[in-house]
Amino acid sequence: MLSLYEASHMMIHGEEILEEALSFTSTHLESIATELSPFLATQVKYSLRQALHKNLPRLESRRYISIYEQDSSHDEILLTLAKLDFNFLQSLYQKEFGNICIWWKELDFANKLPYARDRIIECSFWVLTTFFEPKYSQARKIMTKTVSLLSVIDDTYDAYGTIDELELFTKAIERWDIRMVDDLPDYMKILYTTLLTVYEEIEQEMSKEGRTYTLGYYKKEVKKAVQAYITEARWLNEKYTPTTEEYMRIATKSTCYTLMILTSYIGMGETATENIFNWITNEPKIANAAANLCRLMDEIVSSEFEQKRGHVCSLLDCYMKQYGISREAAILECQKRSAIAWKDINEECLRPTKVPMPFLTRALNLSRFMDVIYKDEDGYTNSKGLMKTSIKAVLIDPVPI
Repeated sequence: MLSLYEASHMMIHGEEILEEALSFTSTHLESIATELSPFLATQVKYSLRQALHKNLPRLESRRYISIYEQDSSHDEILLTLAKLDFNFLQSLYQKEFGNICIWWKELDFANKLPYARDRIIECSFWVLTTFFEPKYSQARKIMTKTVSLLSVIDDTYDAYGTIDELELFTKAIERWDIRMVDDLPDYMKILYTTLLTVYEEIEQEMSKEGRTYTLGYYKKEVKKAVQAYITEARWLNEKYTPTTEEYMRIATKSTCYTLMILTSYIGMGETATENIFNWITNEPKIANAAANLCRLMDEIVSSEFEQKRGHVCSLLDCYMKQYGISREAAILECQKRSAIAWKDINEECLRPTKVPMPFLTRALNLSRFMDVIYKDEDGYTNSKGLMKTSIKAVLIDPVPI
């Protein structure tokens, strides 16, 4: 029954039998959990909260090692190899993280831009959940620097910059020219210069590989994200409440999920051909589904916090105003749309796929991050709970040999 429950999370559109299986197994597993052996009951309770298909690969690896160890029929050699593999990769991640921390400390954003959330650890973990394999070390470095800067830019638009300053910053991003820095206020000069410096680092790496075609796509997606940020800032400034459809068109772009997926491809080597970059920038279904899932789950758990810090109206507000429904009904609608997004993602991952599976896996893993870290709260902003526990399990605490 537990296996059937796990399999049902792989459903796509039109699979009514799996819909029924999910409902049936969820209900019955909850009812019998207290009657099972402690070993099995623990697995059932965990799975009911976090399905295998939607879990982060390294967290699941860590968890399964301990489960397998408790199985009296386990293979001791296989178990030891699994532990050594996990700890070896953890050592690699720690070295990568150390280098990122040095870079971040030298930027000194904590003092220069104190309004922004200092989340370099969380950003590193976010990227690590996107790809954990050792061959993607360079990809993680490029993506971590990009994601950490996007986080600061997001906070600049959401919680600090005036509308006039934000218009200037948006114009500077559109021009993508260091000479534009003279038009910016001092704090924005720091952020703009850092963004262009990171871009230059990527440019140097791609020139060595003969893959400079990645750069145009990268700039294009950064500009799309910033255009979404400024649109939301204008809405807030004008006290405008958009329709649900209008809101989602912009809010899915301000998640930066297409940009994050594209950035993950930059460090993946020659297999990431220009056709791949052209595909991702044309908003394929899996990218849209991942962005939708990100926005929907974020809205459910963080809308109240965002309103307190003067954020643009939330999706829940749009639903409530447009359809005259309660907050609870709006949350239920978001949950329904999240389930639809997962079906889209599953459908896109079925073979034969439009692009090789490693590229689809990045979007899948970014979606898994949302399902784990944003299930009950905004684990990125409130990083003391599950986010901290997950980081310790993957980045800090080795598996006992």
